Amino acid sequence: MTATPILFVHGFWHAAWCWTEALTHVARAGRIGSAIDLPGHGLRARRPAAATAGPFDPQALVNTPSPVAGIDLDEASDFLVEQMKHLGGGRPVTVVAHSMGGTVLTRAAQQAPELVSRAVYLAAFMPASDTPALAHAQTPELSQALRADPAAVGALRLDVGSPDPSYRQVLRDIFYGDVDPMLVDAAISLLSPDAPISIALGSTTLTDDGWGSVPRTYIKTDRDVVIPPAVQERFIADADAAFPGNPTHVLGLDASHSPFLSMPDQVANIVCGLV
Repeated sequence: MTATPILFVHGFWHAAWCWTEALTHVARAGRIGSAIDLPGHGLRARRPAAATAGPFDPQALVNTPSPVAGIDLDEASDFLVEQMKHLGGGRPVTVVAHSMGGTVLTRAAQQAPELVSRAVYLAAFMPASDTPALAHAQTPELSQALRADPAAVGALRLDVGSPDPSYRQVLRDIFYGDVDPMLVDAAISLLSPDAPISIALGSTTLTDDGWGSVPRTYIKTDRDVVIPPAVQERFIADADAAFPGNPTHVLGLDASHSPFLSMPDQVANIVCGLV
């Protein structure tokens, strides 16, 4: 069987950069791999003026509407489908999604199942039919990191430029619990402050001939506080109950929420082994 190209999709606040180390290992394995910036992230990010204006005004950061508030699940999914077509030349590709990238992958696979040879969810949101990912994303740890009312500003907002050691430790604990501290500081500096809440509020009606027909793998992360193991297990159980003829292939890592930084070689080995 010919190995398919691999497309990596980041989660909220992150971007293509987070897959750099994993892509190096993918290339060493002789595989074609690529990572994208979803709308509102990375090179497509738009930062609220209050995040960089001086002198810094904490209240402005709380109140300023997000410039990415208009980006929704439809836009993100359409973009991902186009990227799948581009990488595969119209043929199926393996898509690996992390965190909130999972709900975008789910919509894209429902929209164009013929373009996905396998959907791989790495510590990712994989909500059931007609269920928004945000229903599973309201953990106390994440709430502690948010710096504005998402309904008011249209985004889940972090203060990624904060010099406050205690706040930066919150970000470390949430996203990068098992990552080298120097690498964590670099990663935090690359995060986008705003993630479009409408992506997380969107839901997808799943069908047997759409998402339900696509082979899927869920890679669990046993030390995750963003998507706790019990929530990951629920995603898998709900999917298998809805589509018993296409059960989820389940693997696991002893990792926190960002194994692409703490163990990129293992992530790449798993993904490349899925063909």
